[in-house]
Amino acid sequence: MGRIVCIIPARMAASRFPGKPLALLLGLPMIEHVRRRVALCDLLDEVIVATCDEAIRDVVQKAGGTVVMTSAAHERCTDRIAEAASEVDADIVINVQGDEPLVQLHMLRDVVEPLLKDESLPAANLVTRITAAEEFLSPNVPKVVTNRLGDLLYISREPIPSSKKAASDDYVKLKQLGIIAFRREFLNLFAKLPPTPLEQIESVDMMRAVEHGYHVRIVETAGTMLGVDVPGDVQRAEALLAQDPLVQRYL
Repeated sequence: MGRIVCIIPARMAASRFPGKPLALLLGLPMIEHVRRRVALCDLLDEVIVATCDEAIRDVVQKAGGTVVMTSAAHERCTDRIAEAASEVDADIVINVQGDEPLVQLHMLRDVVEPLLKDESLPAANLVTRITAAEEFLSPNVPKVVTNRLGDLLYISREPIPSSKKAASDDYVKLKQLGIIAFRREFLNLFAKLPPTPLEQIESVDMMRAVEHGYHVRIVETAGTMLGVDVPGDVQRAEALLAQDPLVQRYL
């Protein structure tokens, strides 16, 4: 199976929510919710936080976590992960965004399974179903469309496909969860590929892979997560965490 490592990118300079990784949820910084939750997954050989900020490093290290310091110049989290992964012994690297404090352990298994079954796949991207109209319309929710083989066609923060023509319940609308599994060699290659127009227009990393002609398998998982994108999401996240049995295993 090889060595599987989870890398969590985090930085303080988020435009919509500066200082977001250290926002307190139930008294614990958000980055520590994410790190401690994924560390409970026995599939992983190591969990690492990748950051350019000393404040994040200090909080994680004080809690006993491992940190790799990266450049502050990265615009995309995948480039930050790639830099951190260059110092890590890994065959598969799982990216879990540092603003997903409700990540579930089965999601890590789901996203890595295609790479374990098919050695030709370079990457897999986890999605779940959109069940609320406000999510479909929200620019904070990356919407995903696939081809007939289940590979990524496009990701947009706009409501795709057509919000009018796909209004029927018969069409399954998908959103990206921010959990992506890479083969180590493809992650290295990805970081060397030039950024692409659609990647920049949509502000979505994986469009770079698609525009350069690489296959990214889309994996649908059960359940959903609440990404903390703006300060107003903190209260909602706390309410959900208070009811989550996984919290009791690490608080």
